[in-house]
Amino acid sequence: MIVRNCAGGIVFHGDTVFLLQNDKRDWAFPKGVIRDNRKLTDVAVERLMVEAGIQAKVLAPCGKTHYEFYSVTRQKPVHNNVSWFVMEALSTDITLDESEGFIDGRFFSMEEALDTITYSQDRSLLLMAYQKYRELNAI
Repeated sequence: MIVRNCAGGIVFHGDTVFLLQNDKRDWAFPKGVIRDNRKLTDVAVERLMVEAGIQAKVLAPCGKTHYEFYSVTRQKPVHNNVSWFVMEALSTDITLDESEGFIDGRFFSMEEALDTITYSQDRSLLLMAYQKYRELNAI
C-alpha cells in the first residue's frame, strides 16, 4: 500500500465555498500531496493556485481526514492522510487547470455545496470549516 500525506483547503469567499469537480465527476475540495518536507500550509495554498488559479490565505487548521482507494495506474491501494485548512480566497476569479484532471470548479452557496459534495466526510468537514470561518470573520 502507498501511504501519502496531503494538504488541502476549504476555501471561502464571503458566504460561498469553492468546490472542484474531477474527471470522475466527484465534487471535492482542492488538495495535493506533500513532497520534499514542505509546509502543509504552503502545499494547500499552492495546490489551490495550480488547480484553480485562486489566490487565498490560510486562516486556521481544520482537522484531518483519511481515505483509501485503489490506483489502477499503480496497481496498488493508496491511503491518503489529508490535513485541512480554512482558507479565504482573495477573489472569485477561477482559472481551472484541465491538464490536472479537473472539469469544473466554482463557488457555491453553503446549501448548494452541501447538496453537491460527493463524499459525506467532506460535508462534515465543510460544516466544521464554515463554523470556524464564521467565528474568525464574525459573519
